[in-house]
Amino acid sequence: MPGLKKGCAELIVAGVMSGTSADGVNVALVRLAGRRFRTRIELIAHDTFAYPAGVRAAVLKAMNAQSIAVSELARLNFLLADIYADCVHRTQRRSGVTCELVGCHGQTIYHQGNAARYLGRHVACTLQIGDGSVLANRLGVSVVSDFRPADMAAGGQGAPLVPFLDLLLFRHPKRGRIVQNIGGIGNLTAIPASADAEQVRAFDTGPGNMVIDALCEKLFGSAFDNQGKLAAKGRVLPAVLAEQMKGPFFRRRGPRTAGREEFGREFVAAFLKQCGPAKPHDVLATATALTARSIAAAVRALSTQNQYRDLFISGGGTLNLTLMEMIRSEVAGLGLEVLPTDAVGVPSQAKEAVAFALLAYQSWHGDPSNIPGATGAEREVILGKVSYA
Repeated sequence: MPGLKKGCAELIVAGVMSGTSADGVNVALVRLAGRRFRTRIELIAHDTFAYPAGVRAAVLKAMNAQSIAVSELARLNFLLADIYADCVHRTQRRSGVTCELVGCHGQTIYHQGNAARYLGRHVACTLQIGDGSVLANRLGVSVVSDFRPADMAAGGQGAPLVPFLDLLLFRHPKRGRIVQNIGGIGNLTAIPASADAEQVRAFDTGPGNMVIDALCEKLFGSAFDNQGKLAAKGRVLPAVLAEQMKGPFFRRRGPRTAGREEFGREFVAAFLKQCGPAKPHDVLATATALTARSIAAAVRALSTQNQYRDLFISGGGTLNLTLMEMIRSEVAGLGLEVLPTDAVGVPSQAKEAVAFALLAYQSWHGDPSNIPGATGAEREVILGKVSYA
């Protein structure tokens, strides 16, 4: 295959991530060398860029839409690639470092990890937009994108894909570790002490910031709860929280994935209805508690043999101090040290962008990088599609 490199020459790769929160774009410039689980990772620079308000509104409108014009989806596909290119250019200018390859997750518009009946067949599907060819042309380097379908074609759910990075960065010879990311959706990776890839387990825990952000916008006219200050003024509604935790998603065992299909606008509308005449701050506090309790429930289910000692947290949720305090309270008694990933040199806002730089690097060298124990795939596969510059 043209451009595919079978050696282990050092490469500087730009990882580009825009998550289900649809709040913007994270870029990480990463120096990588080596192969597979011996890959060496050095974060050179990272930056975060907010979507323009109109772009964010268009993305949110497209996500899990009952219907959308094909023309609108096509335009958004090319527009997002342009925005990603601008973000990479700006990160390169600020750091003085130029990438040689790009790994771009793209913007998830729809994700259905489990097969459902459609036109006489059972179909699982996913759609991430932000065209790789446009991005490669703008940046002048090859791009690996559209990572999820290869795993799904092998019987997996196409997510989570970050556990490959988690295993490289957080595996410890004596301490079992759980790595929790809180983006729009929450997801964790469980890594027993001295684990190999077959022992790693990962799955989505439930809503991360998604429900909190939606309620902030609806109730307070704010895109997010800055440091959790709004939720801190409210009181959790115990009956609502208990009822929510009985929901079908939380009864499913891993591997499991979630998105706006489970916790988007329909969920938020039902949540508000269940809260009834409660004060807005109480509603938001309850939504924040739902994220914390769903994370704790997943962690507690994994901790029955007391093999885990650390709970590392990354993602935008680490900036919500009320949420972080709720998580600490919920997992108290499990013997876990709760820390942001920054404590071990992995900036919490950059981790997922670093992950897609790493996945692109693996694919560029013809190496698989899904972890079947995390996604449910039947086998390891090479992820992504390559767009050549």
